[in-house]
Amino acid sequence: MNTQPLELIQSTSGQALLAQMYGQQQLEEQTARYTKLNESFEQYFGVQVCSKLFSAAGRSEIGGNHTDHNHGKVLAGSITLDTIAVAAPTTDSVITFYSEGYEQKYVIDLTDLAPKAEDDGTTALIRGMAAGFEKFGYKVGGFQAYISSNVFSASGLSSSASFEMLICTILNHFYNEGTLDVVVMSKIGQYAENNYWNKPSGLLDQMACAHGGLIAIDFENPAEPAIEPVQWDFQQNGYSLVIVNTGGNHADLTEDYAAVPYEMRAVAKALGSEYVREITAEAIYANLKQVREAAGDRAVLRALHFLEENNRVDGQVQALREGSFADFLNLITASGNSSWKWLQNVYQSGSVKEQEIGIALALTENYLQKLGDGACRIHGGGFAGVILTILPNEKVEDYMSWMHGMLDTPIIVVNVRAQGAVCLNTLIENVG
Repeated sequence: MNTQPLELIQSTSGQALLAQMYGQQQLEEQTARYTKLNESFEQYFGVQVCSKLFSAAGRSEIGGNHTDHNHGKVLAGSITLDTIAVAAPTTDSVITFYSEGYEQKYVIDLTDLAPKAEDDGTTALIRGMAAGFEKFGYKVGGFQAYISSNVFSASGLSSSASFEMLICTILNHFYNEGTLDVVVMSKIGQYAENNYWNKPSGLLDQMACAHGGLIAIDFENPAEPAIEPVQWDFQQNGYSLVIVNTGGNHADLTEDYAAVPYEMRAVAKALGSEYVREITAEAIYANLKQVREAAGDRAVLRALHFLEENNRVDGQVQALREGSFADFLNLITASGNSSWKWLQNVYQSGSVKEQEIGIALALTENYLQKLGDGACRIHGGGFAGVILTILPNEKVEDYMSWMHGMLDTPIIVVNVRAQGAVCLNTLIENVG
């Protein structure tokens, strides 16, 4: 079935899918968004018989801050912010696309996938993903696309992983009959970041963007991460996830991010292991002097954060499954405190004048203390970007108004959505 994108989103099934993905209250807005997306595609590429709609979610990391890269555990969810595209396959080996808000025309020749010094970040990522498809034994081919995203860039909501999973889903759908699973697509995204972007990322971001829903992931065996869905609807249970964009930008903080896994592994190495998942807090205590001398004090604190954070993820999942939301909130608060004091990713080392995340957290902690409910914490990689606040639904507007009046930065409510990285046409066809 080659239903045209505009016809698809305006159909009864299409409207039902958009309401399911984004919520009934966003149906009109999202219909207009996809309509504009299709108009832009046709403006650049004309009407294409085989054009289809794609979406890849952003992600919220609920628990497990900086644990995946040392084989730890996380609790994360696909969210209602996403990267979307209209795309159509071509007969040549060239990917051509435009991205909303950018004048540049991106053209990537798939016959030459070696890293290029002249590539910008976007071109490098796509070249890297195409190379990753071939490395893992899958097919690549050309396509034309128009892309749009409302995932805050360089903020901690994984705009890059959302983009990667969008591209993976397009290539998976057009050239691999949808045979790639979430783990393989995530590894391709990680391969591109590690080898074409020089970013030492784990798999959390890609998996949370691609899978859909709220999931607990255990990376003890990163070759085959264990994924367990967690059934919990925050809003239906009286609480909202609020993302505060503090105004900072983490785009140029690769060294800060790289230091976290490096220092954690230095502690593990001092104890004869490779990853912190393989050691215990008791082993650190028993060899504290030796470990401090070998790895440094901040590294020790970061390793201790990892070990406690791993336990907190288990506790968070258990609390949600038992409906003990007060316990869950306490664990979120503990996670935030640990990230600030032990992991130390709330601001850049030596940064005194600009500490946007610290300010946002301090304001929010005072608000929640007076409210007597809710929790907040650093969100994502940290050092700059966004914070996560969980608070009662009826207090959301008051909190957002109060924070916006002081920070004048974007603040939005997000929901966990069931769809991760998908072809909308396929979802509707499968239902039909």
